[in-house]
Amino acid sequence: MISGSLVALVTPMREDGGVDFECLDQLVDWHVAEGTNGLVVAGTTGESATLTRAEHIAVIQRVAERAAGRLPVIAGTGSNSTAQTIDLSTAVDALPLDGFLVVTPYYNKPTQEGLYRHFSAVADAVSRPVILYNVPGRTGVDLLPETVVRLAAHPRIAGIKEATGDLARVVPLADGCGPEFTLLSGDDATTREFILAGGHGVISVTANVAPAQMAAMCEAARSGAVAEAAALDQPLAALHDELFCESNPIPVKWALQRLGMIPGGIRLPLTPLDPRYHARMESALDIAGLLAAKAR
Repeated sequence: MISGSLVALVTPMREDGGVDFECLDQLVDWHVAEGTNGLVVAGTTGESATLTRAEHIAVIQRVAERAAGRLPVIAGTGSNSTAQTIDLSTAVDALPLDGFLVVTPYYNKPTQEGLYRHFSAVADAVSRPVILYNVPGRTGVDLLPETVVRLAAHPRIAGIKEATGDLARVVPLADGCGPEFTLLSGDDATTREFILAGGHGVISVTANVAPAQMAAMCEAARSGAVAEAAALDQPLAALHDELFCESNPIPVKWALQRLGMIPGGIRLPLTPLDPRYHARMESALDIAGLLAAKAR
């Protein structure tokens, strides 16, 4: 079972928008050194929607090969087309991956039965575990707990990234899906409570800039150290909020550039962070101790 703090990894880009593969290598090495528990590559935070198919495959391959078994790698391969999702998933299935993150189909708003058949078809087509990804705020469709319980019976559907922030779902999912089914938060602000309620970890945006802190907080929560987890989470609270002051990954890419980790490239229709948010982001980074750490 994959657990702890998995980073929803950004895709670093040069100012011209081209993927910066050398910087991507450096990010992988950094997350290994900082104690991140896993890499989720080419998902929403990785700007998967604007990557070409060739780039999508190349980014997944580069991360998997650079990680070289040092930590798990999950590939984001979902789309709103079942056929396209299967095509991309099978194209990278032979790489050294630990699974796939497959988002609910967006825009076309399938029924619960359509969601069940979509995920079942993808899982039937691949050889590695599938993690469901439920993020209604982006997709316009909600994968309901009763459908997740149905899907959990599939031998290759291994978990869910539940990004609703609805903590009332944790216990029904845990009870209905069984102890081997991985429950991962997709909402940084409620991750601590999610884990304490029975979840296993998070696929985190905040971990892009504060990987060691997120890993430590998740470990404390996983061990039931309630006070310690709260103390570790408190300096990150402003980051959890401000990293969503504009659409993800706009703020987190600005923060990483501010910390000197990546160049400033981002692809339309996303745009660089509006200057009116810069001071707020600086303050959140400072509260988390990240600016002082960078200065040392």
